[in-house]
Amino acid sequence: MKESDCKRILVTGGAGFLGSHLCEYLLEQGHDVLCVDNFYTGSKRNIAHLRAHPRFELLRHDVTFPLYVEVDEIYNLACPASPVHYQNDPVQTTKTSVHGAINMLGLAKRLKAKILQASTSEVYGDPGVHPQTEDYWGNVNPIGLRSCYDEGKRCAETLFMDYRRQHGLQVKIARIFNTYGPRMHPDDGRVVSNFIMQALADEPLTIYGDGSQTRAFCYVDDLIEALTLLMQTPPGFTGPLNLGNPLEHTMLELAEHIIALSMSHSSIVLRPLPGDDPARRRPDITLARNALHWEPMVALDEGLTRTIDYFRQLRSGAAHADLAAARQTHATGNMRERNLHVHH
Repeated sequence: MKESDCKRILVTGGAGFLGSHLCEYLLEQGHDVLCVDNFYTGSKRNIAHLRAHPRFELLRHDVTFPLYVEVDEIYNLACPASPVHYQNDPVQTTKTSVHGAINMLGLAKRLKAKILQASTSEVYGDPGVHPQTEDYWGNVNPIGLRSCYDEGKRCAETLFMDYRRQHGLQVKIARIFNTYGPRMHPDDGRVVSNFIMQALADEPLTIYGDGSQTRAFCYVDDLIEALTLLMQTPPGFTGPLNLGNPLEHTMLELAEHIIALSMSHSSIVLRPLPGDDPARRRPDITLARNALHWEPMVALDEGLTRTIDYFRQLRSGAAHADLAAARQTHATGNMRERNLHVHH
């Protein structure tokens, strides 16, 4: 990349699952990256390998407060994205989506910067049409357990479009469907990470419902490429744009895939389905194909294999850490014992 083509790019939520992959990709493209995260669900481990990069900068900050920096483009990814995390503090989740959008849009307005909002397939709720197209308005419960996330993201989309209409801001809205891959949080409660962690421990895989409910799973590398292509679209193209894999799988199929690929001895158990959990979810990506000339390339088995390898290494590292802690405790105990012998 020519130095003149290098941009200063802000990634909020940059230490999270998607954010860390996006930071990595943008650095590979030759850009300067400012990663902003409050580490509520993000992890320093996700960006540890980037810290020494000369074009990478990290700032601890909560987007519910204004941010004063100088950048050319903004990717707004900051928000807990799994039910376990966003339901833990639902008021803060809504504030992150709404106040965070207002603050980042205000920054973009001041800088005349292009800004992308990471929205979600959750804006469709439990959809009454299948597959979901961008012109579908959704079927969301505004007072349910998931609504802090669903409605927060819907309101963020509203704000983005109103800032465009009122202030002429260059905005892009990506509706992200189920994405998986390395650096997912092992305890985030999402189905891929849940199944893999259970399979690696040879524990029963927990399916909520009868296993017939479906999702479409997109590998993280494909999704990151699509986000950057969306940011490069002409000013008149705003989205919303569905980004995900259109191949649909039942929960039972996913569980069986993961057991086979991880060579696990796990069984499958069924549990009651949580409230407001959509029965089917699959993107229509016709618009993304036409506008970005993009579609997912990584097959499910290939992506799951990479993700299983990541979690296997993570478990191994955790086991080493536990062993080191146990050895330290044992050594401390021996030292105390020796000290007692000395005193006596």
